[in-house]
Amino acid sequence: MLMRAPAGCGKVAHPPPPTCAPMSTPDWKQLLFTRRMAICLVSGFSSGLPLYILINLVPAWLKSEHVDLKTIGFFALIQFPYTWKFVWSPLMDRFSLPHLGRRRGWMLLTQCVLLAIIAGTGLFSPTLDIWTIVTFAGLLAFFSASQDIVLDAYRREILSEVELGLGNSVFVNAYRIAGLVPGALSLILADHLAWSQVFLCTALFMLPGVILTLLVKEPHLSRPPATLREAVVEPFHEFMTRHGWQTALLILGFIFLYKLGDSMATALATPFYLDLGFSKSQIGLIAKNAGLWPSVIGALLGGIWMIKLGINRALWLFGLVQLGSILGFAWLAGRGADPLALAAVISFEALGVGLGTAAFTAFIARTTHPRYTATQYALFTSLAAVPRTVFNSMTGVLVSHLGWQMFFWVCALLAIPGMLLLFKVAPWNAQVPQSTQPAKPA
Repeated sequence: MLMRAPAGCGKVAHPPPPTCAPMSTPDWKQLLFTRRMAICLVSGFSSGLPLYILINLVPAWLKSEHVDLKTIGFFALIQFPYTWKFVWSPLMDRFSLPHLGRRRGWMLLTQCVLLAIIAGTGLFSPTLDIWTIVTFAGLLAFFSASQDIVLDAYRREILSEVELGLGNSVFVNAYRIAGLVPGALSLILADHLAWSQVFLCTALFMLPGVILTLLVKEPHLSRPPATLREAVVEPFHEFMTRHGWQTALLILGFIFLYKLGDSMATALATPFYLDLGFSKSQIGLIAKNAGLWPSVIGALLGGIWMIKLGINRALWLFGLVQLGSILGFAWLAGRGADPLALAAVISFEALGVGLGTAAFTAFIARTTHPRYTATQYALFTSLAAVPRTVFNSMTGVLVSHLGWQMFFWVCALLAIPGMLLLFKVAPWNAQVPQSTQPAKPA
């Protein structure tokens, strides 16, 4: 039974998130080895696993069962919940579940349902039960997006302003490491086990997130919305009035475009590797593991550099590296089944995209207001997910007409508009004040 979150006093004005003049830069070691960063690590893994099942494991499963490439490409449309999660996010801001609180209750519910859905998906045959698989994949996307809503809000509420860059880097790092389970381990298991067993083993990796939810404390940083109407209307009103309509629209445009090229380039990564001539085991051992340490090192360095550089400059530098990683795929398409070239390209891609995503998520977190964290964060990340669903659904058709190499060149061109918007939304020399006060212990 849903419970209303405690209501405070009457409606009040909502000033911008509190900040103060920047003080001396804190030691990154003091920020990294904390309980809050450990929470970012485990929750990032729990958040990334369902999405990578949809974009890595399910396409590989369908491809191995002889489903055509166009159908696999259109499977990206199942990810629509990631672009519409802001619709039901006010409910998660307004209401809480019994006993665990507003954030932890939704965390536990979504994680348990995800575990069951992942395990159940492999019980069906792509050739006989394709529509059942579509249904399960749609439910997986819905509850994965719902988990993201509450995990993003929880993370934003336990991190101070100065911890945002590093905390989001740790989260993104764990998010990408989670991709090694469905993108590497599960593919290797698929050469030795039935697909039903593969999906069951993959589902068990949701357990660390469940354990985390039971161990952490509920944050109490701001009063929740007093009414459902306030939960729905005020997050949008507050964002627009805080920035002004013109700046707010530029920020939304940047959020939409910054990851567009990268998202399209990696949408059919596993079928791309298979078409080049690599086996599933090679993809698991080379393509995925080659990106592990660059991803780990890149994300951690990105967080440390963001403490020194600031989020704005990180968006510029990491965005350029991200653009270069897209061009690496175009180069690989001309090389063919070269294991060393594959390892080099995937390593650089993991480094570049890890850096870019870390800065991007930190920017989104900084843009939210603490009172409406879940709804505003969901709105921004939903907008960022539009390319992954709408545009990625057309990637199979584009590859069929253009070929892999020209397709990656198009993806690189699509990455440029988002970089150009940095002149307006994140100028290189802009001074963004940060609070250096740590958040309350999680």
